[in-house]
Amino acid sequence: MSSSKLTLALQSNNRNIGDGYLKFQLNQQVAGVLSVKYTQEAIVVPVESVTSMPNMPACILGLMNWRSRIVWLIDLPRMFNLESLDHQFRQYNIIIIRVESVILGLVVQEVKGTTKFQPEEICSPIGQVASSLVPYLCGCIVQQQEIFLVLDAQAIAQSSVLRSN
Repeated sequence: MSSSKLTLALQSNNRNIGDGYLKFQLNQQVAGVLSVKYTQEAIVVPVESVTSMPNMPACILGLMNWRSRIVWLIDLPRMFNLESLDHQFRQYNIIIIRVESVILGLVVQEVKGTTKFQPEEICSPIGQVASSLVPYLCGCIVQQQEIFLVLDAQAIAQSSVLRSN
């Protein structure tokens, strides 16, 4: 094998190495990724299958049945104080996450698939994004002139916002 073919083979193999992430749009303006380590499933459910609950924080949309389990649905943009989703849609795009024994449904605008990033590609979010987002992030990735927020599933699941009412 020639050295140029070997170099090309190594470069293409390096693109496949990295940590797996689920890529999505939080809302019209903000893109994010979440480690597949915490992701159980990405699903679309009709709005009617969510039962709203009174006296809950605004970011909690309600409860739904997922695989014979009751799961809280969280409007992720609203939780992050971003421009909220347009709730005139007839369905929700949901990312089911599991952090230890906590299972949550995170409602986002659109799930876009999976991708891989090298850990060294993740940079500090400080100065890149609003300071209110920083506690929920592992960092951010700048790729092709787009910033992806690298969400911290543990910080989201343990957020005091979800426990206050």
